[in-house]
Amino acid sequence: MLERQVTATLVIRAKGGDPVAFKELVQTHLRAAFSVALAILGRPSDAEDIAQDSLLLAFERLDTCREPERFAGWLMQIVRNQARNALASRRLRDVPAQEPTEELSSNLPMTDATAFSSQLLVALNSLSTARREVVLLHDLEGWTHAEIADALEFSEQMSRQHLFQARRELRKQLDGEDVEAQHA
Repeated sequence: MLERQVTATLVIRAKGGDPVAFKELVQTHLRAAFSVALAILGRPSDAEDIAQDSLLLAFERLDTCREPERFAGWLMQIVRNQARNALASRRLRDVPAQEPTEELSSNLPMTDATAFSSQLLVALNSLSTARREVVLLHDLEGWTHAEIADALEFSEQMSRQHLFQARRELRKQLDGEDVEAQHA
């Protein structure tokens, strides 16, 4: 609750033209914006661009944020819309995102950490967008289910369900159960 009041104060100050307040908003929400964009786009470089572009767009449209205490949700909706637009545009003109494949990984010397990172990226990309958003915001960014529910506009119970299902799917894939089932 205190975080919402702090955020609301920063938004009001930023609306008044305070660059320090906007800088604090950016520092507080950039990683979450990146996580949401990454959940949709699947490419870290594209997610960085969308997160930054979305924050600039939010700054330009800050006067339209009617509920300053809900800035995070308002911003995440901008990020989601920007990421979806970028994804649609990319599908029209681009090649698919490179996913680590067995062929690619067999040609590269990999440490255990890079091999696991590759497996994790493949596993994350197999999740639905909502599950990917929840697991990244909760496990990577440390957001509570209340914050996630507010930002992504669904219930806390749904946030918990998405996290539970996402973790179960990730565990299953990372433990190799899917790989074994495919080869059987």
